[in-house]
Amino acid sequence: MVSEICRTSWNASLSKIIGKNLKRFGWRGGAARFIHPHPVNKTSYTTRVSYASLDFGGQLVFQFIIGGYIGKFFTDVYGLTAGTAATILLVARWVDAVDAPVWGIIFDKVHSRFGKHRHWFLWLCVPFALFGVLTYLAPDLSYHAKVIYAAVTYIISSVIYTGINTPVTSILTALTTDPQERITLMSWRMFGSKFGALAVNLFALKLVDYFGHGNDRVGFQRVLPIYAVGCVALFLFGFWNLKEVVVEEKRHQPILGTFGALKGNWPWFIIFLSSLFFWIAFITRYTVVPYFLQYNLHRKDLTSLAFSLDAVSLATALLLPWFCKWFSKTAAWGWGLSVMILGQLVTYAGVAGGNSITLIMTGWVIGLLGSGMAMAVPFSILSDSVDYGEWKTGIRAAGLLTAVGAAFCLKAGAGLGGAIPLWIMSTSGYVANAEQPASSLKAIAFSFVWLPAICLVVSLIPVLFYRKFERLEPQIQAELDARRAVK
Repeated sequence: MVSEICRTSWNASLSKIIGKNLKRFGWRGGAARFIHPHPVNKTSYTTRVSYASLDFGGQLVFQFIIGGYIGKFFTDVYGLTAGTAATILLVARWVDAVDAPVWGIIFDKVHSRFGKHRHWFLWLCVPFALFGVLTYLAPDLSYHAKVIYAAVTYIISSVIYTGINTPVTSILTALTTDPQERITLMSWRMFGSKFGALAVNLFALKLVDYFGHGNDRVGFQRVLPIYAVGCVALFLFGFWNLKEVVVEEKRHQPILGTFGALKGNWPWFIIFLSSLFFWIAFITRYTVVPYFLQYNLHRKDLTSLAFSLDAVSLATALLLPWFCKWFSKTAAWGWGLSVMILGQLVTYAGVAGGNSITLIMTGWVIGLLGSGMAMAVPFSILSDSVDYGEWKTGIRAAGLLTAVGAAFCLKAGAGLGGAIPLWIMSTSGYVANAEQPASSLKAIAFSFVWLPAICLVVSLIPVLFYRKFERLEPQIQAELDARRAVK
């Protein structure tokens, strides 16, 4: 007993010292984490692995649908012009402006015997995988028919992705109420996500070449079903093992009433704005790197390596719970974006220095390291913005806030991140599978270096205003617990 009192006293004293010295940097000191403001609701390793399996499975198809493959597939494999491919990607984002809030409202209204979130993994995993395969089927049609086919399959795949990915984020509110444990779960999710991406980026193009015997069109037709089966299996694994331990009260909220959770929800708006520009930057890098390596550096062989290096972002994603324990989520978020900006500057140094492959790849890796934190934090704190909305307005709209704040931002950012550089290339005289003019090479380099850098700076600005809302989390959680206790 005496030793416990001494240990607590020592922790409190040390916490005050650390907090006082770190406060000047805009971070919350270790003091706030030694004694948690409310009881810790720890999750089992089965829950953590099962949660990770959802994004592992999702990435097996997502990387093809919204990752760095789709733009080059449309232009260099399926034969669409860069401008047409860009338009398809943008039209899909216009559809997202409607389907994301619609999905969100559906999620907030529909309950099943499995709970509020996890049944969507069972219902949508097969359609998602199926349309991922169809998008890369590439049937031999007239040019206009190709455009229609590519647009329809891609848009449907994108819509279904919102339906299956949003519950991956929103179910976090049902797995635990503890903000720190949510960070831990999100770290596991990033672990699954990065390994899923690695499974695609490390092997996909090699498998396409192997099964296609030099014909990329045939190769993609044979490889996508393999990844689709893995996607379905992992979603079913997550569905079977996850349990919604935090049961939300069923409320008869008018359909448009769920939008009331946005009123005065500044944390959510900060997350939305920052996430949108983050994804534009992130996907722009992935969209342009195959073109940059092939045409500017004449090193097409490095494409698989560049995609596979995404796994290095695990280094910062896995450190996220520790970092947030000692500092703050705001600090982790800001540092992640700042490191990505640094990576772009190093990449520029490589381009300006005569296309130094060493510097360019170093900048690429630095950017990926920063992306681990910059990507994970917004996903985890979306649950906190759901709590904030309920605390502020009395309306809990986990489906709407996560559908628009996560899935819409990801897909809108992916669409714009794919469309903008393709438009820039199209106007500069880009011709697929040919020697590029100087204007096209400059456009590719600009899209690879400065377009992501600009978007990352814009993404960082709103993060600077998030810390004051993070400080309110203990108060918000305590008051919400008190409200629920009297119902």
